[in-house]
Amino acid sequence: MRELVATPFGEHRLVLRRGSPKAVQLPHAKFAELYALSSVPGWLVAAAAAQWQMDLSGRALDDVLLLREPGPYAFSRATWEINLGCDYDCEMCYLGEKRFEGLDMDGKRTLLTVMRDAGVIWLQITGGEPLIDPDFPESYRLANELGMQVEILSNGSQLRRDRVLDVLRAYPPTKLTLSVYGATADTYDAVTRRRGGFDRFRAGVHRAIDAGLNLDLSLIIVRTNAHEADAMRAWARELGLRSREYANISPTIEGGAETLPSQAPQYLTNREPFTGCPAGVTFFHADPFGRVSICKVGREPNIDLTAEGVPGLARLGRIAESLMLRTGGCSGCKLSATCRVCRPMARVFQAAEAPLVNYCQHGMR
Repeated sequence: MRELVATPFGEHRLVLRRGSPKAVQLPHAKFAELYALSSVPGWLVAAAAAQWQMDLSGRALDDVLLLREPGPYAFSRATWEINLGCDYDCEMCYLGEKRFEGLDMDGKRTLLTVMRDAGVIWLQITGGEPLIDPDFPESYRLANELGMQVEILSNGSQLRRDRVLDVLRAYPPTKLTLSVYGATADTYDAVTRRRGGFDRFRAGVHRAIDAGLNLDLSLIIVRTNAHEADAMRAWARELGLRSREYANISPTIEGGAETLPSQAPQYLTNREPFTGCPAGVTFFHADPFGRVSICKVGREPNIDLTAEGVPGLARLGRIAESLMLRTGGCSGCKLSATCRVCRPMARVFQAAEAPLVNYCQHGMR
């Protein structure tokens, strides 16, 4: 397995190491030089030793480094819902019915290859719960072999299984982010509505730590577990892992408001004023069927990437512009310059007929 990837990134040229968030930036001339070399040049030996403590001296370049071509557009990041199915049934889940369906393995191969050809460097694989998909190991291995740096969002329930942990050891993810739903079995199992979930999760976390994977934790705070927020924070510190907190719950992707009562009002946070984002410009989202949208919130309109290929992505910029217009209940709002909610998210709340207090500054007055 080639551990390094050399890739264009906009106007920059980078060397990345699988499983590492660090990078080496190259002058364009050095990047171009790599096409003509057969062995690792001295300057790359020195850079890899300084950045990653790797010894590449005397190695054949093709054994060490994958050289990627630039994509035709500016897309460098993507997220992929490999499947919406999940082994949990959390009360606050924005995925609603969580149907287990999507592309077969041939379709997954096509989708990942098109992503590579589009220039995607950083790929986040999510779900549903991605690790329960029977095609996850092969899909994850292929994404790495195509030269993508892969991050995984997971509930961690499957990390105790060798079929999952073995492929993660062989191809370490750039980051593995695990959701935490409680600090005790009673609370965790109540949030996930799965008996034994807490024990499976903790076993998986410790196996992942022992495997040396780069972990961080997302502390999901809702009414049912809010009394254990301090205990969840303490557990993250005890493990020596980075953690972030999420308490702002959104409606389901079908526009349902049934998730909103799970919010813990005392933990809701004010986002920064929304001034734009890279959705549909340098970033895109793919659902389990290979339908690409600007993000996981603004799912319509979308593009069938497996059918249209890379040229289909040319339309995403125009779609992004149309979705960012303030329309409907937000048109003419005098607070729009300081609004903390993007338009696709506001549309989701409006479709769910959610109370303004859930998403609008007017509702906070």
